[in-house]
Amino acid sequence: MAQTQEEIAQEKRSWHWRNSMRPARFFALDARAAIPFCILLFHISWGTFILTLVITGFFRHLERKGMTFPSALRAMRSWFVGQARPAWLSVRRRRMLDYG
Repeated sequence: MAQTQEEIAQEKRSWHWRNSMRPARFFALDARAAIPFCILLFHISWGTFILTLVITGFFRHLERKGMTFPSALRAMRSWFVGQARPAWLSVRRRRMLDYG
């Protein structure tokens, strides 16, 4: 099924919409990893340098596990809260599952 040049050109004009919801990247990491680097630029010290490395390593670890930063925050919140959800009726509560 060969496409004509006009069909290909029409498809190329709509490619930018496909990438509009992709997460912002800072080199190979999530763009949120750039925040510690901005702090490091304004306050250069060994403490902020080490903190920047730790936070960047944390982001790298999340990406290697296949999690984005917002999904990691949701997982951490559900881990802290546990199974007790007092605002929900007992019949509507979701049970915790371990997919690991």
